[in-house]
Amino acid sequence: MVISVKPCAAVRVAVPYGSSFQRAEEFVYAKVGWIQRHLDKMKAYSQSDGTAGSAVDTIDREEAKRKLISRLEYLAAQHGFTYNRVFIRNQKTRLGTCSSRNNIGLNVKVSCLPEELMDYVILHELAHTRVKNHGKGFWMLMDQLVGDGKAKAARVREYSIRHLLGSP
Repeated sequence: MVISVKPCAAVRVAVPYGSSFQRAEEFVYAKVGWIQRHLDKMKAYSQSDGTAGSAVDTIDREEAKRKLISRLEYLAAQHGFTYNRVFIRNQKTRLGTCSSRNNIGLNVKVSCLPEELMDYVILHELAHTRVKNHGKGFWMLMDQLVGDGKAKAARVREYSIRHLLGSP
């Protein structure tokens, strides 16, 4: 089961087919603290002065595309990764994707991240060309690439909520 919290105080619970409503309800009640913390973050963001998203609104998409592809090529070569194709898109909720065919998708907004976090997002997707899940092996690889991978992931999430993916 997966819980996601979106701007406008929307809480979504994805329940696998065959799971009971009671089991889903118990799962949600067990995660009430986590849900409340994320709702509070969204509320704080929505009450901000609105300047957080302004840099994103003025992205030069062609320049962002060149920057991201250049950095992707550099990091792939530096760490011995191969990928098939790359797509740069403007997405609302995802910063990056890696398909089963090793196609890398990057959100144009990644170009607005500080360089260390931009590299993390790119390396995260490149790591998925070798490990297709977020299991122990994936995080061991991320730790080799960036140090404490989960700590960097948390920094990217926090930065993204405040500056990139939240609604102005």
